Amino acid sequence: MKREFRLTRSSDFERVKQRGKSYAHPLLVLIKDPNQIDTVRIGIAAGRVVGNAVKRNRAKRRMRASLSSIFSNIQPGWDLVFLARKSIAESSFSELLSAEIQLLKRAGLFREESV
Repeated sequence: MKREFRLTRSSDFERVKQRGKSYAHPLLVLIKDPNQIDTVRIGIAAGRVVGNAVKRNRAKRRMRASLSSIFSNIQPGWDLVFLARKSIAESSFSELLSAEIQLLKRAGLFREESV
C-alpha cells in the first residue's frame, strides 16, 4: 500500500478513534470516519496485547499486504483504522483477508467490482 494512502500521524489516529464508528471481529477492529478528500486512507495498529515487537510487526505487515490486494474495492472518501486483536497471531492469511472483507462489507465500504 502506497504511503499516500496511509494514516501516519497520531492525531489522525486519535481523530478516527474518537469520532469514528467501529465494527468488531475476533481478529481485528475497523473504525471508519469520513474525510474531506476523494481517497481512502488506512491506518494499521497492533498493541502489546498481540505480542512482542516481532509479532506486532508481523501482524501489521500481513494486514497491510492483505489490504493492498483489495484496496481498489474500498469506497473512497474515508479514513480507516484497523486494530489488531490478540488472536490475529494464530490466524492464516486467508482468514485475515476474509475478516477484513467482512468488516468492510458491514461498514458499507466494500465494492464487489472495482469501478
